[in-house]
Amino acid sequence: MALVSKPNATAAVWEHFGFKPNGRGEPTNLSEPTCRICLKTILTKRANTTNLSLHLKHNHPMQFSQLGKKQTGGNPPSSRQSTITAAFSRQTKYKQDSAKWCALTDCVVRFIAREMMPFSIVEKPAFRRMLQTFDSQYELPGRTYVSQTAIPQLYNSVKDEILKEMKDIQFYSATTDMWSSTNMTPYLSLTIHYITADWTLHSKCLETRYVPDNHTADILGENLKSALADWGLDEHKLVCITTDNGANIVAAIRNLGWSWLNCFGHNLHLAVCHGLDGDKDRTARAIGLCKNLVNAFNLSWLKRRDLRKAQSEANLPQHSLILDVVTRWGTKQKMVERVLEQLPAIRSVLVQDRKYSHLNPTWQDVSVLESINAAMKPLADLTDILSGEKYVTVSSVKPVLELIKDDLLSPGPDDTALTASIKERMCRVLTEKYKSPAIQVLLRKATILDPRYRGSMEEAEALDDVKQQLVQELLDIQGPEEIGEGASSESCSQAAGGNMGEPTAAAPTKKKRLSDLLQNRKAHLTSQTQASLPKRVQADTELTKFLQEDAIDAACDPLMWWHDNQRKFPLMAKLAQKYMCICATSTSSERMFSTAGNIATPERSCLKPHKVNMLVFLARNLQD
Repeated sequence: MALVSKPNATAAVWEHFGFKPNGRGEPTNLSEPTCRICLKTILTKRANTTNLSLHLKHNHPMQFSQLGKKQTGGNPPSSRQSTITAAFSRQTKYKQDSAKWCALTDCVVRFIAREMMPFSIVEKPAFRRMLQTFDSQYELPGRTYVSQTAIPQLYNSVKDEILKEMKDIQFYSATTDMWSSTNMTPYLSLTIHYITADWTLHSKCLETRYVPDNHTADILGENLKSALADWGLDEHKLVCITTDNGANIVAAIRNLGWSWLNCFGHNLHLAVCHGLDGDKDRTARAIGLCKNLVNAFNLSWLKRRDLRKAQSEANLPQHSLILDVVTRWGTKQKMVERVLEQLPAIRSVLVQDRKYSHLNPTWQDVSVLESINAAMKPLADLTDILSGEKYVTVSSVKPVLELIKDDLLSPGPDDTALTASIKERMCRVLTEKYKSPAIQVLLRKATILDPRYRGSMEEAEALDDVKQQLVQELLDIQGPEEIGEGASSESCSQAAGGNMGEPTAAAPTKKKRLSDLLQNRKAHLTSQTQASLPKRVQADTELTKFLQEDAIDAACDPLMWWHDNQRKFPLMAKLAQKYMCICATSTSSERMFSTAGNIATPERSCLKPHKVNMLVFLARNLQD
């Protein structure tokens, strides 16, 4: 019989005794140890070894005679004493106000928040045993403490850090959307985006707000306005808000008087749907057949097994079929493309089962699917490219639209009539979505301020109009004394060869040369000339100089360029920070709701809305 040892046993006599194990390999009864030599059970108290020693003495004298030698083993008394002290200290639990306990608890709470774990994990035996193995002196708090104390404290701490960071931002943009949890609880998301002083684009999830009322334009507007006020954000610093094309949210933004940009991803999805609706009789059957086909394979492990075998025989990639999801942009094209790729293997499987033979695509279906794929494939990567949160996207919308119109969706010589028809309708819908004069002006400004484009997409007349608007904005965002004086102080500082705030006595004395004196005088005269120019002339001069610069490579990061050239164009840099923080899509809200879906699961459907808000906030904003 395999016996298990007594946990934390120190007496040598326990080497000859063990316990019968339970199903988890733990001692069944610590009061009934069993002799490993004769397998006799000895009744004793958990910590008393008297009966065990007597059993060895009377029944196993040879083993009993060895106990004294093992206990005295030649170790000095000081070593024995330190062992006792260490054993005692290991049994002492950390106090809950100690720095060690607080640090360990903070790690556990951050793990729960960042990895979206349920609060009940702190009461799971395996989790508690793992932490006891790591540190036996740490006593894990219960779920009530984590839920009602630790999570709110962590939320307030991270919120204070974000408030401190946002205090210095001059401009920000936002994205928002509506979402319902598994128990149909409605939430409104709010994420802001801004460029910091070191020219890094940041995104912060601020709210997952419970909105129980009817989602009218007035209700949504009130909630958005309240959310900004709760975070101390000035509405006048909001450059633009990106949303989908929902009538209620668009009306809410219009009533608030905020600048609005519609999501490129939603627009592209609508363009694809409208493009297919033009010849609905043919496209609807082909797309429907695709969905039924994919569902038949995804819902049967036998079909998937046979498909993998057929893929190997046909030398096809071992790819799974993709199902079109309405809420995920671009999945329709991926579904069609994957079915066409795996068509030989699919036919090989379906031909063996009469029950599914009606799903075998005809040559007409294949022809329609090939035409649909040819029309949509050129746009497959655009949504992903414009859905980033860590790099500039808004300035690329206008160039991308021009690319779509002039190249990707232009009729090709090899296009079928159906492909050409789908392309034409998609192009028309995308153009319609961005025809608003306010949106056009917004996109032009962002494109001009991007050093990759610098207005190269604009006609001369349109470029002149936008330039005048940018000059006026430069005048509006600058104080009456900032233009000219800022350039003067900077020039003087550079001419002096050091920081004006540092004591000059610390710098080593250096013999001046004639070139230094002439350079200082030139800088002084330049700064005086700039200071004497009218503010409008200074702004117009800097804008003209910026547009005359050579465009950088399209693969370069425009924010890095501005980081290196903000001193050269101090006024334009302010406008770049203002407009280049705008997002081309509302993907930030979609990602937030993916996080919320992993938190408000069916098993956690009783979470209160304010707790959902905290957990989504922490999951999105906590740093790894």
